Amino acid sequence: MNNLGFNFGPDVRPLAARMRPTTLDGYIGQQHLLSTDKPLHQAIVAGRCHSLILWGPPGVGKTTLAQIIANHADAALIQLSAVTAGVKDIRDSVIQAQDNLASRGQRTLMFVDEIHRFNKSQQDAFLPHIEDGTFIFVGATTENPSFALNNAILSRARVYVLKSLQESDLYNVIDRALKLDEQLNQKKIIIADNAKKALCQASAGDARKVLNLLEQAVDLTTDKNGTLNIDEHVLSQVLPTHLAKYDKGGDEFYDLISAFHKSVRGSSPDGALYWYARILAGGGDPLYVARRLLAIATEDIGNADPRAMEVALNAWDIFQRVGPKEGERAIAQATLYMASAPKSNAVYMAFNQAKEDAKNKPSYPVPEHLRNAPTSLMKDLGYGAQYRYAHNEEGAFAAGEKYLPSEIQHTQYYVPTERGLEQKIKQKLEYLKARDAQSPVKRYEND
Repeated sequence: MNNLGFNFGPDVRPLAARMRPTTLDGYIGQQHLLSTDKPLHQAIVAGRCHSLILWGPPGVGKTTLAQIIANHADAALIQLSAVTAGVKDIRDSVIQAQDNLASRGQRTLMFVDEIHRFNKSQQDAFLPHIEDGTFIFVGATTENPSFALNNAILSRARVYVLKSLQESDLYNVIDRALKLDEQLNQKKIIIADNAKKALCQASAGDARKVLNLLEQAVDLTTDKNGTLNIDEHVLSQVLPTHLAKYDKGGDEFYDLISAFHKSVRGSSPDGALYWYARILAGGGDPLYVARRLLAIATEDIGNADPRAMEVALNAWDIFQRVGPKEGERAIAQATLYMASAPKSNAVYMAFNQAKEDAKNKPSYPVPEHLRNAPTSLMKDLGYGAQYRYAHNEEGAFAAGEKYLPSEIQHTQYYVPTERGLEQKIKQKLEYLKARDAQSPVKRYEND
């Protein structure tokens, strides 16, 4: 009932909206930022918060925190969503903020959700008004601000990283809703710990999701003698399947791929297989993983096991020939092979250093004995002179010959490791190096 005596009935907003706290006392999670001894907590309570960017996954309290900051600062709140707002909306909001300050002396908090969806010009539209104090700027994003936001915005607003809620936090979210929500606390709801645990696990650190699932569970529970008992039968309807947390275009995608790559590099077959399965469960493209395996074959395995390239290519080929069911298994086999293979980044390091030298050092001329000499004139000029055909030498090796320009003749790019096949390659190169040292051949003056 309102103050005019009219009764508008129960609050029809979703449970997650009804349970949104308005002060820090009711805020759950993010203790690494908001415990009472933290500067951000103290600034918010004192009502002197600065412009900031809140970066974190969905449902961790970004919007709620922005509203709490506005409440503690006694600031007018303007909310924009970058999904639907345009430059006109930004302009109108700025005018409103200026009017709040001029006519009422009240500060404004400008909250922009999904700020990463604004383009550069739209983001730039906020800059002068952040600088002159027209409003406190709070942006929320699920994307890495380093890539999604302009440097100009980042230089004017501090970034705070919000984390997925812990299971204990989600338990508190459920208990708080059962106790404080006017619609739920009028009912006798029994929910066992294992049911709470299932809801929390399915929510994957998302407070909004756990409240939505709780609300669905209450709605689907049959009232028996005045009691709503949320049991396994109810949960089987609310949680029919577990959808893996995965965003093909966002940080979660890159995090899973990164975890997969690092597990293969770190020789953890179990870790690599798990992250591969997570990628598949989230609807990821198996061939993206196959492409990553090809990169791993040369970056992290190299000549320690040259067969890794062949295994990765074969897995890709099998997938294209027989389809996903057997093809995904072929990629899994390649994953396990490469995670178990000996590791060497010697090829990767050697190639990168050679590219750096080719780019940054002088363009040394090709030594005359290595030059092509297709004409008699070129031969007369000394091109190809005294070139030693390796196959005509002992062991098919021209001991003492030089294949680098004289200025960098002692450079060694490729340094094989003691792992896998590279152990034998290293022994072979050391043997050839010893033969070079014993050779009387002197190609350059500074030999």
